[in-house]
Amino acid sequence: MIRKIRTFLEMIKFEHTIFALPFAFMGAILGAVTVQARLPEWSECGWILLAMIGARTAAMGLNRVIDQAIDARNPRTASRAIPAGLIKSSEALLFIIASFALLFWAAAQLNSLAVKLLPVAVFMTVIYSYTKRFTWACHLVLGLTIGLAPLGGWVAVTGEVSWTAIILYLTVAIWTAGFDIIYSCQDIEIDRKEGLFSIPSRFGISRALDIARAMHALTTVGFALLLILTDLGWWYCIGMIVAAGLLLYEHRLVKPNDLSKLNAAFFTMNGILSAVVFAFTFIDLVVVRNW
Repeated sequence: MIRKIRTFLEMIKFEHTIFALPFAFMGAILGAVTVQARLPEWSECGWILLAMIGARTAAMGLNRVIDQAIDARNPRTASRAIPAGLIKSSEALLFIIASFALLFWAAAQLNSLAVKLLPVAVFMTVIYSYTKRFTWACHLVLGLTIGLAPLGGWVAVTGEVSWTAIILYLTVAIWTAGFDIIYSCQDIEIDRKEGLFSIPSRFGISRALDIARAMHALTTVGFALLLILTDLGWWYCIGMIVAAGLLLYEHRLVKPNDLSKLNAAFFTMNGILSAVVFAFTFIDLVVVRNW
């Protein structure tokens, strides 16, 4: 069982949780300070963490089960656990059910709005894996799904949704869609062969990278709007500038005729970015203000 769990976690790239988890806690802290002039309680942070683990695990597990036939025909993904026979679909489904149960249990400990919004989260996690079969806007759907992390953190501590929360949600969504476009450039040939939809397969790598740049420019605008609309100060501003620099460097790593540094652009730069934005938000709202 331990070996199966380890294989499942490797299959769903559990380490990629670093993209969304810092933003979930950023949403929680920013929401608590902005709406209620307080910090999240430790218990709230614990339930948010468990909800994030459940949501992320269920979403990626579903993606692997739904895409197993496609993964088997893609040389890059053929070694994943299900196509390689290391784990059965039925076993993966058990982990997925357990993950959804963890998500529901954690949400139920927070507030009624968190529970009411669960069907939306479940729908988004399920529908995303199918979108590449009929629309090149699949990257936007992924962004709108992962963007639920900061929105969920906000709702978890405030029990409400505001325009500031929506801007945070859309900022993270656009950022995610941008780096997913970059990531999907490596599969352009197999996507076209399989009749799958993506922005690179539809518009080509060069235009796809241009679209990703535009999305990340909008991401910077979104971070700036949060500075204007909330009580965030100079420390957050520094983090925002660092994040903008990371996005700029990310796009210098990938070129239409050279994707050799794609993994560094996708995982390293974006993992650092999410941690940086959260860290400077934490310094601004918690450390400097000495709550």
